[in-house]
Amino acid sequence: MWLSALWLPVGIVITGLAIAQFASLQHEIIHGHPFKTKALNQALVFPALPLFIPFLRFRDTHLAHHQDSILTDPYDDPESNYMDGGEWARLPSWMQTLLLFNNRLLGRLTVGPVISQLSFMRADWVAIRNKDLKVLMGWVWHIPAMGIVIIWLIYAPMPVWAYLVATYLGLSILKIRTFLEHQAHEKARGRTVIIEDHGPLAFLFLNNNLHVVHHMHPKLPWYRLPAVYRANVDRYLKRNEGYYFASYAQVFRDYFWKAKDPVPHPIWRRNP
Repeated sequence: MWLSALWLPVGIVITGLAIAQFASLQHEIIHGHPFKTKALNQALVFPALPLFIPFLRFRDTHLAHHQDSILTDPYDDPESNYMDGGEWARLPSWMQTLLLFNNRLLGRLTVGPVISQLSFMRADWVAIRNKDLKVLMGWVWHIPAMGIVIIWLIYAPMPVWAYLVATYLGLSILKIRTFLEHQAHEKARGRTVIIEDHGPLAFLFLNNNLHVVHHMHPKLPWYRLPAVYRANVDRYLKRNEGYYFASYAQVFRDYFWKAKDPVPHPIWRRNP
């Protein structure tokens, strides 16, 4: 924020990176780090720096996602990017085109934050209308968490519009991590990736590029994931059926322009 007083573009970029890593820290707290006390952990991330995503909703949907048997399920996995084939067929052509673009890394970086936010809010709105009080309270608690940030912005050297740009940038960066964390696979164990990256993105995402290690040991803190992976590489690559990339650079090379997956789930079928 102080850097924005010197040169606003640099301030926006650094703030965007900070927001992305703040989300990674929220993820750590969801899994019980760094303290044993849940309330103390959650107090550390009470200000809603990303603005648009209530922490309690992030917590609940992410923990639901950690049931490996439902990974990529269009209905039961809250973090799935796949759709039911029947629903896909009923979409207008312009929306199909947009969602196909979103399945390229370029699309995920540009329109992905908007698409996921609208989908997330739509699902929560339906739940609230169906009298799901837990979802409602997640949004109610988001009001003071967001209010702290808004009050802070009044006195900060960065304009509000610039902070909104930084927020979008932060959410866009996070889409690099989530872009191919999971794939459609007959076996649940083959649905979670290993990206053997050691660069700045791995640090920004707190080693969640070693995603199958995280799913197998969700209570393991971020700084222990690399050592656990290195101690038994073959085990983890056998476990996830070889779903592997050497680096995020490879991900960009392979899928920046090309869609990795179809939007309709290629395997999943709804039970009659």
